[in-house]
Amino acid sequence: MRRRLLIPLALVALAAILYLLVFRGESIAPRLTPTRATSVIGSGSSAVGVSADGAILSWLPPPADGSLPRLPLSTPPEPPRLRGTLLEQARVLGAAPAALRPYLESSYYGESGVDVELTSGVELRFGAAAQAARKWRAAAAVLAEPSVTTLDYVDLHAPSRPSVGGSGHTLPPIP
Repeated sequence: MRRRLLIPLALVALAAILYLLVFRGESIAPRLTPTRATSVIGSGSSAVGVSADGAILSWLPPPADGSLPRLPLSTPPEPPRLRGTLLEQARVLGAAPAALRPYLESSYYGESGVDVELTSGVELRFGAAAQAARKWRAAAAVLAEPSVTTLDYVDLHAPSRPSVGGSGHTLPPIP
């Protein structure tokens, strides 16, 4: 009878020793990720920020300088999170690299999916929000190309093969 009690006790002790020696340094540690607005709904004093994951940040006022791109709504929807095409737009705008954020004017959902308009009028056609970071890198490469000085749009549906068209808008100045 005593032997039956020693076996489970030995297993518990062995598990505790393994945890302390092997797994303890690999345990999960909490991390705080700050929430920031990456787009805005509305304008002026009634503007409300939206995070990259579509959460409506009514408790966090957006920057007063109007530096965030606008989503095509005048007032935020009732649920505290965007859905559907607006969520797709928020995800694309949230993935924008910091260097390009000052040049983003607005977003809308067009025939080809998510479209982002730059302050210069150039349209970036993303399609779906999938691979948004990769599509932004492709957009940055096209916009940084010295031989491209004017265009109307950049099609980013296939980020490995972005295409450009038109010549009606000049590119924004390089900071």
